[in-house]
Amino acid sequence: MAAFFQSLEKTLLAGLVILVAIIIIVGAASGDFIKFDHAWFTFFMRWLHVLSGVMWIGLLWYFNFVQTPQMPKIEPADSRVAVTKFIAPAALFWFRWGAAATILTGLLLGWMNGYIVEALTFRGGSHVIGIGMWLGIIMAYNVWFIIWPNQKRALGIVSATDEEKANSARVAGMTSRINTMLSIPMLFCMVAAQNAGL
Repeated sequence: MAAFFQSLEKTLLAGLVILVAIIIIVGAASGDFIKFDHAWFTFFMRWLHVLSGVMWIGLLWYFNFVQTPQMPKIEPADSRVAVTKFIAPAALFWFRWGAAATILTGLLLGWMNGYIVEALTFRGGSHVIGIGMWLGIIMAYNVWFIIWPNQKRALGIVSATDEEKANSARVAGMTSRINTMLSIPMLFCMVAAQNAGL
């Protein structure tokens, strides 16, 4: 059993198998099997949007609540290389693609529900979801066009002088903190729009 859970791929596959089993069992028990209609595909897109968002915001909060505050405490300083050469680049890969997937699935969800134009232009009573969407778009922009280019220099993925690395680390860190700040109202807007009728 331990060997099974040492494989991320097997663990994810098992999660999908359990999901399919739950869908079949609930469908059989209720007599209401999946109807592959617009409502089902809209629900499925929302699930993908939430799944992507958990990856993205989870890593954003990991960086800000765990990795960044703990890095200066790692002594000797040369022990930090394991984080900067292996952990941070891998986390940043999932971080930026989580951001891209969240935005893409969110825009598709808005389109499928017929409110994308209203939300993005703050018309037709879609103000709260529109604010959430714009905050998410700003945050994703920050990830791809400010945080990632600066992290590549700070982590030595691309050539940079020591001064450039230090400046890039500062810019990436500050932008990450801005995204953490924006994530709080963004998440509220997303949840409020669907569940509080705002």
